[in-house]
Amino acid sequence: MQTTLLKIAMVDDHTLLRKGLANLVNTFEGFEVIFEAGNGRDFIDQLETHPNPDIVLLDINMPVMNGYETAAWIRKNLPDTRVLVLSMLDNDLAIIRMLNLGARGFLVKDSHPAQFRKALTEIRDLGFCINEALSGRAGYIASNDSPENNPVQPLVSPGLSEKELHFLRLSCAELTYREIAREMGIGPRAVDSHRDALFTKLNVANRVGLVLYAIKNGIVRV
Repeated sequence: MQTTLLKIAMVDDHTLLRKGLANLVNTFEGFEVIFEAGNGRDFIDQLETHPNPDIVLLDINMPVMNGYETAAWIRKNLPDTRVLVLSMLDNDLAIIRMLNLGARGFLVKDSHPAQFRKALTEIRDLGFCINEALSGRAGYIASNDSPENNPVQPLVSPGLSEKELHFLRLSCAELTYREIAREMGIGPRAVDSHRDALFTKLNVANRVGLVLYAIKNGIVRV
């Protein structure tokens, strides 16, 4: 029986890297790169002569139309297309912004090919993924991967207080921790305390893990 190929579009302004990654994707069973683009505007223009992709591998920093603008366009115009962000930016606020724009996962460009293939497979089969190096076990929490080993607990299980829920929702916004402290009317040390308590309760490694947990458990809507 022939395997159905998922259609992939590569959107990255670094031509050599983009072509190398496209060649790599084409070695993965079940995936095929149908076109490449150097920026978001180029991507939109090429849709006139290509079918809509199932997954877009999207860089953030690009000329003409960057990754943020492109993700927003995809969310509005291609609701069935899933975005996997592929970038050298690994700071929390950049990732959170892309998640709020509908991205389904994030992978740093220097990831191992096996991580790359795993990310594409999780996007296809589970709908969500994240680089485990950035979020600890958040990828499993977000995707329900291997439920027998990594069960997703219902919201009531961690016993989050109203203040912790407030902090969690603010963590999903594009705010620094200092801005979160000001919004909550508390000091930086109290913010650190809330953050560390949530890391422990939700078994995640960083703020991205908190955001993924909130999205997948309906605490925030994107």
